[in-house]
Amino acid sequence: MGLPGLRAAAEALRSACGAWTPRLGRLLGLPPMAGKAEAPAPAAGTQPEPVGKAGSRWRGGARVWEDAEQPAKKLKSSGEDGEQPRKLPKRKIVLLMAYSGKGYHGMQRNVGSSQFKTIEDDLVSALVRAGCIPENHGEDMRKMSFQRCARTDKGVSAAGQVVSLKVWLIDDILEKINSHLPSHIRILGLKRVTGGFNSKNRCDARTYVYMLPTFAFAHKDHDPQDETYRLSADRLRQVNRLLARYKGTHNFHNFTSQKGPREPSAQRYVLDMVCGEPFEREGMEFAVIEVKGQSFMTHQIRKMVGLVVAIAKGYAPEDALERCWGEAKVDVPKAPGLGLVLERVHFETYNRRFGGDGLHEPLDWAREEAEAQAFKEQHIYPTIVSTERHERSMAQWLSTLPTHDFSATASAAAGAGAKVASPQEGSEEDGDGD
Repeated sequence: MGLPGLRAAAEALRSACGAWTPRLGRLLGLPPMAGKAEAPAPAAGTQPEPVGKAGSRWRGGARVWEDAEQPAKKLKSSGEDGEQPRKLPKRKIVLLMAYSGKGYHGMQRNVGSSQFKTIEDDLVSALVRAGCIPENHGEDMRKMSFQRCARTDKGVSAAGQVVSLKVWLIDDILEKINSHLPSHIRILGLKRVTGGFNSKNRCDARTYVYMLPTFAFAHKDHDPQDETYRLSADRLRQVNRLLARYKGTHNFHNFTSQKGPREPSAQRYVLDMVCGEPFEREGMEFAVIEVKGQSFMTHQIRKMVGLVVAIAKGYAPEDALERCWGEAKVDVPKAPGLGLVLERVHFETYNRRFGGDGLHEPLDWAREEAEAQAFKEQHIYPTIVSTERHERSMAQWLSTLPTHDFSATASAAAGAGAKVASPQEGSEEDGDGD
């Protein structure tokens, strides 16, 4: 195509589009479009004409396309212009805790109440000071999805408590948390869990131990102040025979103040309950009762121990155990809280589903077992022994057993569906409250 042909094609393009490059027109020798004079360059000090997308520019009402590169957008880096570094994402974890409960009003925090100090008060303070959670999460624990496996009552200790929560996974997190905790509260382990994990609901079972001086099993005619008493093999067999009657599913409404006899949640399943061989500490003989169950109500374990002690000493008849399963109200004594320890919690169902998926660890805490045992030997057992020797809590409680009427029963049918709630205890139904 010659020059005349190019001029004709350019003229046709100018007429059809209305968009024209003056430079091209000059090269082809075409006159400017009528009424569309080429705009002069802007005078000095004036603003340039606006530029549209892809380097387009409006001149004299016509859109003129020019080859122009868009400047690359500048990305701000952390810390520029006074900007704070990006916060770490929160992750769902569980913490394995051990603590001596003496001097504390239980595990569960009473937000807004400074009258009763709890284990969670010290834990939350340490989490905030370590930089694991913001301060407002400490004021409202729901913001960090906090949940405990077991509530544990006043004076009760733990060697294997597990709590779930969301935290910032800072460096050296366990060391930093423990640095802000007293020596009688320790975080022994940490594991990542699924985002919806709830330590209370995911827990299949709890194991508690109850440590007590063996003179508690001596017959009532024996001197209760006699620290030289030693538990015989026959007496230990009798105690274990009584404890074994708790195994299975029973209506435990008589072992708590919070359930009526016809409430379905009063039915609890006990997997095992046994008393181990006695041992000596500071010249006094002790024994440990171990009980494993799906869950326990407030004071349930202490009342289970209390009734067996009352039967072994001869204050209560053996059939009192069977009468406890019925609707009638039975007077069941509650053993002191000092000797009760949350030993471990079990997550068999969670471990089967997630423990081997390659993303999550099983919650078995085998590596922390030695440290948990060392904590018991250093902080829990010595406290129980020392307190018993100096305050004689078991001996004093034993002196109250004659005041109980184990033969009398009162029908609970009238209040079968009623639940007596305590303002300070048992606020969390179907959790461990001992």
